[in-house]
Amino acid sequence: MKKRLTTRLLAVLAALTLFATACGNDEAAVGIGDCESVDSVSLQLQWLTQAQFAGYYAAADEGIYERYCLDVEIREGGVDIAPHQQLASGAVDFAVSWVPKALVPREEGMDIVNVAQVFQRSGTLQVSWADAGIDGPADLAGKVVGNWGWGNEFELLAGSRKAGLDPSSDYELVQQSFDMLALLTREIDAAQAMIYNEYAQMLEATNPATGKRVTADDLSIIDWNDEGTAMLNDAIWADGARLGNADYADITTRFVAASLEGWMYCRDNSADCVEIVLNNGSSLGASHQAWQMNEINGLIWPSPDGAGVMDEGLWAQTVDVATSQGILASAPDSGAYTTEYAEAAVEMLKNRGVDTTGKNWRRVDVTLNPGGE
Repeated sequence: MKKRLTTRLLAVLAALTLFATACGNDEAAVGIGDCESVDSVSLQLQWLTQAQFAGYYAAADEGIYERYCLDVEIREGGVDIAPHQQLASGAVDFAVSWVPKALVPREEGMDIVNVAQVFQRSGTLQVSWADAGIDGPADLAGKVVGNWGWGNEFELLAGSRKAGLDPSSDYELVQQSFDMLALLTREIDAAQAMIYNEYAQMLEATNPATGKRVTADDLSIIDWNDEGTAMLNDAIWADGARLGNADYADITTRFVAASLEGWMYCRDNSADCVEIVLNNGSSLGASHQAWQMNEINGLIWPSPDGAGVMDEGLWAQTVDVATSQGILASAPDSGAYTTEYAEAAVEMLKNRGVDTTGKNWRRVDVTLNPGGE
């Protein structure tokens, strides 16, 4: 898993040279009309249209994919869509998935490879009312704890076990809907939430007990990043078998570079990206999406080694949690992820003067409106 220049990377870089020639070899990426050919590819998202995926929509709407000689179809996800299955079956060319969710089917035989670790941090929280007395994982003892399941529970299970609790007996784990109603009505004591989505839903809601808007002071959160059991979230996955093909390897590097440039666009133009997401059919309101865009940027930036390049320490932590908690039978082999394509993409972007680390990025002020409107 060490970063190294391999034969495959040399092939990728050779393909990039061909790409640069085909696209005009300009300092700035050129238009689709300057490409000798255009490659059509498809990307499977893991959920519905929202700012969680703004970088991909921006790359499409702002012509970034076109400048890399790509025609990209973005496919919305949903409860019944497993991105890794879509990728492994050949239904799509690339997929976005959380790392642990993809490592489980990889262990079962799916040849899928993490080629760009977009999110550098986990956005998963466990949220409770401040008066419930849940200030850390150990305080979940005796409580009714909500979780979505479907592989979203790994950080919670690992965090509670680390605190000395047995999830099968020390608290009641219940299936939670993809909303915060059960917490608002106190049917459960703690709810799973993403900092960019369900946590904002709480702040947009009215407290049934007081009739007033919920504030951050009304709530207590467990952030798995602070507890040492955070696991890597959104990454771009490719078909491992096809990566041996020079054409697909070339497409992969261009797709990663263009996607990362889309995320850089959203870093520097967050308001524009909110509009892009809304225009692509998001059902969530404008202020909610502005919050989400802000928090998603916070999961990506800064990226000290360059956007999309794997942090080996966080990979090791994710694997350690997955294996110690029985999520994986053993650590994945060295082919589970590669930095080759992200590093090549970052080099392309750096050569064009693009900021690939976002070290100076700062959150913007976002005002949430009732209901996220």
